[in-house]
Amino acid sequence: MEVKDLKPIEIWQNFAALNAVPRPSKKEDKVIQFMLDFGKSLGLETYKDKIGNVIIKKPATKGMEDRKTVILQSHLDMVHQKNKETDFDFDTQGIEMYVDGDWVKARGTTLGADNGIGVAAIMGILASNEIEHPPIEALFTIDEETGMTGAMELDGSLLSGEILLNLDTEDEDELSIGCAGGIDTNTLYEYKEIVLDGDYQLFEISIKGLLGGHSGMDIDKGRGNANKLMNRIFMALLDEKVDFYLVDIDGGSLRNAIPRESSAMLAVNSKSVNEFKEVFEKRASELREEFRSIEKEMEIHLKEKEKSKEIKAVEREEGEKIIRCLQAVFNGVFRMSPDIENLVEASSSLARVIVKNGKFETQSLQRSSVESSKKDVADTVKSVFDLIGTEVVQGGGYPGWQPNKDSEILSLMSKLYQEMFKEEPNIKACHAGLECGILLQHLPKADTISFGPNIRGAHSPDEKCQISSVQKFWDFLLEALRNIPKK
Repeated sequence: MEVKDLKPIEIWQNFAALNAVPRPSKKEDKVIQFMLDFGKSLGLETYKDKIGNVIIKKPATKGMEDRKTVILQSHLDMVHQKNKETDFDFDTQGIEMYVDGDWVKARGTTLGADNGIGVAAIMGILASNEIEHPPIEALFTIDEETGMTGAMELDGSLLSGEILLNLDTEDEDELSIGCAGGIDTNTLYEYKEIVLDGDYQLFEISIKGLLGGHSGMDIDKGRGNANKLMNRIFMALLDEKVDFYLVDIDGGSLRNAIPRESSAMLAVNSKSVNEFKEVFEKRASELREEFRSIEKEMEIHLKEKEKSKEIKAVEREEGEKIIRCLQAVFNGVFRMSPDIENLVEASSSLARVIVKNGKFETQSLQRSSVESSKKDVADTVKSVFDLIGTEVVQGGGYPGWQPNKDSEILSLMSKLYQEMFKEEPNIKACHAGLECGILLQHLPKADTISFGPNIRGAHSPDEKCQISSVQKFWDFLLEALRNIPKK
């Protein structure tokens, strides 16, 4: 069965059409035009704001004109990540999807269910002549994944809705009422590069096959970070005083994804090759054993490269400085919330490491639902780089979303969930960077909640969306729209 033929057809047909349009973050021109054409084809009031968000307004169905106006919101962009061996161009190609049992997956790339399923659901409501609903303001934001730019630059005067339904949560039983804010830490250090004298052999180390995942939602799951695992191999070599030079590193890909892969080139003194191999195998074996219950597909390989007439490498003291800096950089859960059970309050993820052509660069993302602890973890990361004289730029900050347990829409949807599914919903805040906190700065009176279907492996090529869960999400969304209170 093709994805477009799945039920509910109102969602899957639109999702298939959406996924045929390239839509990586910061390159949303094609999908913006796609949404503008979609709204205008329905004869609905459709326009683009100054930053590129698309707004489509639809009047209430007959008999529901006196209900509160609802803002339905999802983001148009998607994380563009692929397996190293996958030949795919996110700028020109649509996502290649397939059905696997109760799941929809993509071939070697991210699926884009985050947040394409939310977009497709809103499209289904806008296009339908049968669905009962109050006045709708559909808000499709841009650049959520790499800076929240669309939400940040939104002109709130364009919207009048009193209720905001964000369709960007990834567990079907969850009603989200809060989220983390974030800040990016980017660094640059220019190191001395030398040409090696003597007999040195090049070796390539590669780590791949890690689970990766969302650096917010999955940060507490104990998954391996390829950048940090690679550095542990370097540290073993330093500890054993192996004669080697760092040549280059290329680890991770996206700022908001846990790194799944890393590769590095080392130059090893020919007299130390046997010792080097022994130390490598010992540390690689330790890492495999340490992560065997979680990272079952992890691969750590060593490959001898052809000898080069001229080997350029990081000067030895500079190389050691870089390695010890990476070892000291905090990565993982920084603090659990003392107020909300099982919620990560603050974290940091070392997303990207590049050592090449005289430049050592990193990208990391710090998150917290509390502004003071966000600053604390960001300062912790920054301080390590400050100690070696690195240029540090922190920016792209966005606020968290403070939970409101007295929310009217929360009470309504919690009751509906219990009636429909005969169980209590999981009411929680999440450690992801939803747009709600930012949007509420522009729409301070909007009563807000976030929900969605089961999506697993977001921000990684293992991303998948559960078909049966999408049906449940759709039924719940339509029932919520039918029960929106009067003005």
